[in-house]
Amino acid sequence: MSLYSEYLQEIESRKAQDLHAKPIEDGALLEEIIGHVLDAGSDHHDDCVNFLIYNTLPGTTSAAGVKADFLKKVILGEVSVKEITPAFAFELLSHMKGGPSVEVLLDLALGDDAAIAKQAADVLKTQVFLYEADTDRLAAAYKAGNATAKDILESYAKAEFFTKLPEVEDEIKVVTYIAAEGDISTDLMSPGNQAHSRADRELHGKCFISEPAQKEIRALQAQHPDKRVMLIAEKGTMGVGSSRMSGVNNCALWTGKQASPYVPFVNIAPIVAGTNGISPIFLTTVGVTGGIGIDLKNWVKKQGPDGKPILNNDGSPILEEKYSVATGTVMKIDVKGKKLCSEDGSEEFADIAASFTPQKVEFMKAGGSYAIEFGKKLQNVAAATLGKEAKSPYAPSKELSHTGQGLTAVEKIFNNNAVGVAEGTVLHAGSDVRVKVNIVGSQDTTGPMTVQELEAMAATVISPSVDGAYQSGCHTASVWDKKAQANTPKLMAFMNKFGLITARDPKGVYHSMTDVIHKVLNDLTVDDRWIIIGGDSHTRMSKGVAFGADSGTVALALATGEATMPIPESVKVTFKGKMGDHMDFRDVVHATQAQMLHQFGENVFQGRIIEVHIGTLLADQAFTFTDWTAEMKAKASICISNDETLIESLEIAKHRIQVMIDKGMDNDAQMLKGLIAKADKRIAEIKSGEVPALKPDDNAKYFAEVVVDLDEIDEPMIADPDVQNIDASKRYTHDTIRPISYYEAKKKVDLGFVGSCMVHKGDMNIIAQMFRNLEQQNGKVEFKAPLVVAPPTYNIVDELKEEGDWEILQKYAGFEFDDSAPKSAARTKYDNILYLERPGCNLCMGNQEKAEKGDTVMATSTRLFQGRVVEDSDEKKGESLLASTPVVVLSTILGRTPTLDEYKNAVKGINLTKFSPPHGQMAGRA
Repeated sequence: MSLYSEYLQEIESRKAQDLHAKPIEDGALLEEIIGHVLDAGSDHHDDCVNFLIYNTLPGTTSAAGVKADFLKKVILGEVSVKEITPAFAFELLSHMKGGPSVEVLLDLALGDDAAIAKQAADVLKTQVFLYEADTDRLAAAYKAGNATAKDILESYAKAEFFTKLPEVEDEIKVVTYIAAEGDISTDLMSPGNQAHSRADRELHGKCFISEPAQKEIRALQAQHPDKRVMLIAEKGTMGVGSSRMSGVNNCALWTGKQASPYVPFVNIAPIVAGTNGISPIFLTTVGVTGGIGIDLKNWVKKQGPDGKPILNNDGSPILEEKYSVATGTVMKIDVKGKKLCSEDGSEEFADIAASFTPQKVEFMKAGGSYAIEFGKKLQNVAAATLGKEAKSPYAPSKELSHTGQGLTAVEKIFNNNAVGVAEGTVLHAGSDVRVKVNIVGSQDTTGPMTVQELEAMAATVISPSVDGAYQSGCHTASVWDKKAQANTPKLMAFMNKFGLITARDPKGVYHSMTDVIHKVLNDLTVDDRWIIIGGDSHTRMSKGVAFGADSGTVALALATGEATMPIPESVKVTFKGKMGDHMDFRDVVHATQAQMLHQFGENVFQGRIIEVHIGTLLADQAFTFTDWTAEMKAKASICISNDETLIESLEIAKHRIQVMIDKGMDNDAQMLKGLIAKADKRIAEIKSGEVPALKPDDNAKYFAEVVVDLDEIDEPMIADPDVQNIDASKRYTHDTIRPISYYEAKKKVDLGFVGSCMVHKGDMNIIAQMFRNLEQQNGKVEFKAPLVVAPPTYNIVDELKEEGDWEILQKYAGFEFDDSAPKSAARTKYDNILYLERPGCNLCMGNQEKAEKGDTVMATSTRLFQGRVVEDSDEKKGESLLASTPVVVLSTILGRTPTLDEYKNAVKGINLTKFSPPHGQMAGRA
């Protein structure tokens, strides 16, 4: 059967799902389609012309290469198709975004036919996705005296690809749609259990919110054809959680604008809003598409006669509505005045200047942030080739420097990595800066979209300036089903060829890994002054500063080795008192959030850097804190360690990287070997005193300072989704932190989960020691609820086997993963046994397996959003309570929450994570 016949069959099967033909990325298929295009008598001629014009993916897909070559032949008169004139062929090339299309345009522009060369040059002047090979061709032709090359370079040097674009409209009419009340997780827009379809944008769009919501949005659009739908998180923050790019893609698909008439289901420029604004990473992703994110502030704290907030019975402020954004409300965005107004403009509801900074307006004008990044680089290259000064039309980078003010840790890192900043310039928080990115991580459910983004921006190889990059397989570790089998090997092959270290070897030499990506990146980060970008909100390293990012920003970092972002403000977190022997560090993490909220009455962490003075806690244990900062809604976090601790953490990282090398995971560029050399260099710098461990200056300025009193933490702390709260906006947040005694040992627990990125080897040791304790006390271990355990990495499993703790876990395991025969179907029912699962994200991700509907789950993971780990049943709401490893294990043995005495007895004699706050001043000059 021909590829085209198979494509027609696929089209018929998609019709049953109410889907159009899938966009074409395979060059061999397009070759067959072009055969019908050239045969005017073919029964398939008309359909194939439409497939070629409107349904072929651009960039560096193999189909894009075939299409570009065909259009070149049309322009040169080598083939003739009545539906595609030479002028239309140029139009189509202009929408193909680089790669083969730019190569063809350069061939034509630098060719001998003057008329064709001029037309090609006119199209090239609108393009920005040029790479070194492209600009080198132009430079060589210019030096050889080619007038067309000079003309193109002069246009680039003036940045006409940007200056000649239409300006952003002065006002935008919107009609509101409340997507949900309270914080909106990106799971609402792009559910984790639909991760397999994210690269198929039309199919994935069907999981957006709900079918009724989709119908309501379409009805609003039909009722208000001259207005754009603004999606709103009422009384909450928009876009918390992971899967930002697919979430924004779906928002744009349903409410945005088509990016190109010749590229199906790729929409841009959604308008999203939240009472408490937009989650930082989600807002960055909105900028990737040239969209608008608005902080509504439409609910405010009700104040008493004394000017203080009036509190309700649970101690939280009572809110009152400042203005209504109920679904169907028509408003006007005054772009020039940067105000959100009533439909007629007579009332001003909110100052939205933050939504229309000069940089964000540029993203809107250019159709997204990538075009700005590439445009700036292209202008500089062209100007340098011509020997001219580049007069930038872009808004100047914001450089804030305060004389006499020291630097926070994040300010030091950004200054260390800044690109394009005049020597001697010291930048403080609020500055916009382009920075070198050292480590980049891509995970497997957003990875296919990162591939699409790389193809769309015509990138073919990783930037040589990136120190380390890794493609994981952890988010689809639970079940090796047909969806994973179709997506994962293809993803790994692309990323391996692109230059990343990959969890799965396309050549099949080394054993496939499903290690949790954040754990791997934490080991690959061998310098505390580095910047890390990763395709997951839990990219939160305990060395350097790490930012979870959308798949597009990951692609940009891989392709260019750079990122652009403002330097965030910092909140300093220090500790006092002594941690009790019976407490786990996870309890310190939860207590930090609870004490911060109590001290300030609001979340001062949101959108900022948490600079935590961790002192003597090794990187693995410290990661528990940094990982949770995503749930604190912080932009990132930085651990301030002492010299000896950092050295020990780097030695551990070196050992683990060497294990990866020994397994055969290094690439031709010997990226992993290079990281070990860089770790050795950093250790030598610390030991010599030349460059001590990163510390802030004594006179650094912070937005706020939080002091956590360890003496106040006497019992395990639980993050509770509070599913029965009468105020829907307070459900499924991570702000309800309760002591174990709150539950009076009466709360039934249906399933326990120890795993995800929040645990480390010490947690596995704790389980083993608890089992031994219980054996001594009771003669055996029995479970009254299922316990699922998923170690984060294979090296942890190997180390546990060597040291003997894996043996006792195996003893009580009713199921143990087997990589030679991985599960091919998701588990739907659980017995009261221990399940030893494959390393990876497992239940925390919720995309392959979940708890049974309506279960109460006690988990070490990070997600308690509705439907993530457990869905509601018809009879009961599912709820995921988050706690330490010993609490989870004991809850499954008891089948309920324990008393404090039961907990203390269970952990007696066990070496839980020890933590002592650093003594004396941690600040310095490093």
